[in-house]
Amino acid sequence: MKAILVAVLGLLAVCAPAFATQCTVNPVNIPKEWITMQRPCRDSMRRQIQMEVAASLQYLAMGAHFSKDTINRPGFAKLFFEAGSEEREHAMKLIEYLLMRGELTSDVTSLIQIRPPERKSWGTGVEALEHAVKMESDVTKSIRTVISECESDPNFNDYHLVDYLTGDFLEEQYKGQRDLAGKASTLKKMMDRHASLGEFIFDKKLLGVDL
Repeated sequence: MKAILVAVLGLLAVCAPAFATQCTVNPVNIPKEWITMQRPCRDSMRRQIQMEVAASLQYLAMGAHFSKDTINRPGFAKLFFEAGSEEREHAMKLIEYLLMRGELTSDVTSLIQIRPPERKSWGTGVEALEHAVKMESDVTKSIRTVISECESDPNFNDYHLVDYLTGDFLEEQYKGQRDLAGKASTLKKMMDRHASLGEFIFDKKLLGVDL
């Protein structure tokens, strides 16, 4: 409440003269020397954000597919819905990073480009998991491209961003890829031995249900 009162008093100080009916605040010029990110690096970061958003939507489509009453694989649906949330969180982290570096002062909404998911149906859980592995591999390659763009610029080697992406993002990507590949391998073996029953059991395991 105190903060709101201070803000109101400040606004009144600006608008007080002659009890003006309109309040205008002159733009403030802030030195730009602290904004050091180079254009190739910034552009590659914007593309990465768009890719994370696209991956989030694709996982959402996968979760919706396995939630259908005709498919009814709640374990797979849970796995993919959670993966979609993680990708959306990644996009938000990258947006927050650009804001911290003084970027995104305009045209922020252009980062959130909604395009239809690449696929909307999968024949089996193995198919979906293999698609997820490929998608995560593509995201990882894209992150490595961002790192390359930001550390090889002759005008400015962006050590901080490279360290952030290498430490926080790449590690999670590699672990996630290994986890999905392991799940796909296990499910393939179960289906080779038990056919559809193998997928049913695997789905229950994804939910933490012991049969």
